Amino acid sequence: MEEIELYLDEAKELMQKAIDHTASELVKIRAGKAMPNLLDGVFVMYYGSPTPLSQVSSITTPDARTLAIKPFERNLISEIEKAIINASLGLAPQNNGEIIILTIPALTEERRINLVKSAKSECETGKISIRSVRKETNESLRKLQKEGASEDEIKHAEEQVQKFTDTYSAKIDELFSKKEVDIMKV
Repeated sequence: MEEIELYLDEAKELMQKAIDHTASELVKIRAGKAMPNLLDGVFVMYYGSPTPLSQVSSITTPDARTLAIKPFERNLISEIEKAIINASLGLAPQNNGEIIILTIPALTEERRINLVKSAKSECETGKISIRSVRKETNESLRKLQKEGASEDEIKHAEEQVQKFTDTYSAKIDELFSKKEVDIMKV
């Protein structure tokens, strides 16, 4: 049935969105390395409106523990410093009048363990989203059955939904494993 296919496609799409969201949240958990995307959530007041830091400056990594931020306009240096401090990243900006340097501190073992816990929590949230999609899709399929769809078609569709759930949950486990290795690597 065409309607069943629509529900299955929607379930796949929503589960993929859960994966994408989880991956973007995991990127925000820093692993002791300097990465420009660490500053993705930082917004600078630029002519009265909050603007992403990456749109008003270039962000480079001169080495594994340093981020260099070069504003496109020199008068933005103090605004950028203020935005970094307000973002509560635990980083202390230093500037030389032209660029802002952020030194990423080495992680302690305790901090690494806490970051792994945060990553695990994000991944669990992603899995919960996937299971919610499964539940909603199955409920929609059962409504179709009440409206006259055959029991076999619905049973087959529910099996497909379960396969999607297993596949996408495994992808989240894979994301977590990679992030855990990244965090625990000294």
